[in-house]
Parts: sequence; C-alpha cells; structure tokens
Amino acid sequence: MRRVVVTGIGTINSTGHNVKDSFEAVVNGVCGIDTITLFDASDFSVKIAGEVKDFDPTTVMDKKEVKKADRFIQLGIKAAHEAMIDSGYVTADNKKVDGSIADRFGIISGSGIGGLSTIERNSVVCETKGSRKVSPFFIPSSLANMLSGFISIEHNLRGPSLAHVTACAASTHALNDAVKTIMIGGADRILVVGAESAICGAGVAGFAAMKALSTRNDDPKKSSRPFDIDRDGFVMGEGAGALVVEDLELALARGANIYAEIIGFGESGDANHITAPVMDGPLRAMEAAFEMAKNITGEYPKIDYINAHGTSTPVGDKNETKAIKALFEGKDVPLVSSTKGQIGHCLGAAGAIEAIFTIKALNEGIIPPTINIENQDPECDLDYVANVARKAELTTVMSNNFGFGGTNGSVIFRKYTK
Repeated sequence: MRRVVVTGIGTINSTGHNVKDSFEAVVNGVCGIDTITLFDASDFSVKIAGEVKDFDPTTVMDKKEVKKADRFIQLGIKAAHEAMIDSGYVTADNKKVDGSIADRFGIISGSGIGGLSTIERNSVVCETKGSRKVSPFFIPSSLANMLSGFISIEHNLRGPSLAHVTACAASTHALNDAVKTIMIGGADRILVVGAESAICGAGVAGFAAMKALSTRNDDPKKSSRPFDIDRDGFVMGEGAGALVVEDLELALARGANIYAEIIGFGESGDANHITAPVMDGPLRAMEAAFEMAKNITGEYPKIDYINAHGTSTPVGDKNETKAIKALFEGKDVPLVSSTKGQIGHCLGAAGAIEAIFTIKALNEGIIPPTINIENQDPECDLDYVANVARKAELTTVMSNNFGFGGTNGSVIFRKYTK
C-alpha cells in the first residue's frame, strides 16, 4: 500500500489570510471572534462570530466570476491557491497543473452546509419578487460540490472530483478519503479543500434556535472557551483550509517539501441522536485510526498531541474528554488543545483548518493553546495547554472532528522519516 504525505497547505480564517499569519495568531492566543458585520444581527440573540475580515474575492477570481460563486467557494479558492503554490505544482502566474499529471490529480472537498447565504438570499427574492428574479447562478453557486468544481477548473485537476457533506467532520472525511484513494491507486495526488461561510441570518438563527451557540455577546473575545466550566456553546466561524496530499515516492522524486506523513485515519457513526454526541462514536474513530497506524508502521503510535474537536459546548467537550481518556486508559494521555477559541467553529471547514494547525505544531514544535480557560471544568480534567502555547518535542499528532448526525473522523500525522 502506498505511503501518503502532505506537501502543500493553505488557509484563510478569522485570524489570518494565510498559514503563516494564522498559525502565529493562534499560537499567540489571538482571537478572531467579534461582533457580526456580514449581516445585521442587532435583533438576534447571537451577535458574535469568527468572520474573515478584509477579504476581497477579486484577488483570487476574475471580477465577473465572483457573482457566480458563494462566499464559501471564494474562501476555498483562496486557501487552494496557497496550498497549490506551496506544493510547487503551480505558480502565482500559472495556476494550471501540467497536463501530464492532471489526469491523476484529483480534488476532494468538504463543506457542512455549502452556499447557505446564497440559498437564503435567493429564497427571499423568489418569495418577495417572484421566480423570474432568481439568479441563474443560484444553484451552481450554492451546491456543496461546486467547491470542488470551481477549484478543479481553476487548477486543471482532472482526477477524481468529489465532495463530502458530513457536517463538522466534512473536511476531515475529505482528507481521509483522499488518503484512501491514493493508497489504493485511484489517484497520485489530491487537493483537499474544506470551506464554510454560513454566517448569515438563517445560519445564525438556526443554530441559535437549537441553543447550540454562545450568547456571550458582550465579550466576544472570551465567548468560545473550550473545556471551561462557564462555556455556553460554540461560536460560528468561517474560512477554508487546503492540503495537497500525494504518493510519497512521487513527492521524493520531485524533491517536494514534506510536512508530514499520514499514517492513520478512522471514521465512525454514533447511531444515537441527530445532534447529541456519545463517547462511543469518537472513541471508535480514534481506535480505528490507531489500528490503521499499527498496520502501516507495525506498532501503535505514541501520540504527542491531539488537536481536539473542542467546540466549547457543555456536552461535547466532556464527551470528547471521556473518549480520549478511554483511548489512553492505563497510558500517558497526550497534550490536548482546541483552537476554536481563536477562530470559532468553522463547521465543515474545521477539519482542514485544524489539520493544518496540527501539522504546523508538529513541524515547529509548539502547541497552540486552548484560550479562555479561566475555570477549568472538573469533568474536563486533561492538560489542555491552557491559555499559553507550549513548546514540545512532537513526532506523532492527531486531529479530531465530529459532526451532527453522529459522524466522526480522526487522522494521525507523523514526521516523515525514510
């Protein structure tokens, strides 16, 4: 079975428009959450979110094309550009992959909701102005798989073009699917992109109606507080993450920079409740990742750090803590942190963005903190690297993401060794 490595990364989120700025911000505990500006939320119970500020889509798309793509696609294109340039497959001046490899260069995307703001806007138009006023770009702009569609055209990726829509685990599943596809020979290289932009009236109102969101409107910077006793829900974020993954031998042959090797992944379903998590599902996803890593490397991995799903919800954080403790029962539990205090919960994009933060931690030997832990929940009793980043010797790391519908995903990265 082929070995698979990461050779390019890119992100845009509420803390930065690229990997360097974003990782530096999350390591320093900078919070990108603030009062909502993307729509008028003055009459909403929730008025805060992790928005991407000062983003001009015409920097990555032709002006006439912008109206054809929902904001989640625009953000995805931005992250994909960075990852593809970083990988060395394209340049800023020539965005097309060379024709000799394009047929086996795929794209797999993940988005939990897709173009919700476009759906909302055109639904209002249809209701108030009539069907003839609906945009002809409505459907292609809002479909979740158009994230892959737009980007494949942009970069001439003619291999498998797929999309995962598995809530907050979507881009983790997209990454896992990419690794699987390369391992069995379905493609040689795959661009994985997770993107989400659901900070609109319908999105905020919907999650608020479920009592899923924090209502700490008077203190946005401290609203997302994973594992703290006073957490009251997650904070919506938006953004995108992109990773180029490829066959190890091909990466070595072209002298690529290798960020990490992916040695295991796992997926599971709770089969329990549409929104409420249980410990068993996340635990089995992590166990599956461990089993795969053992099959590849010959031994169970010693995990040095886990980037937790850690959403800042009362039930979710306790549930993940219990699952991690069960996984490492009788062994040393690794350091754990959640970066959602800094960027909010980016829903379907969370897995890709957090995988990048996990890989950067691995490469730079520094763990981003879990910010806003002022009074740690006694039922969340692990070392969450509270408030201040920590230097550490890291060899093997894991990232978790879990979603509504009881869908779970875990992935394990290791420093590349020959």
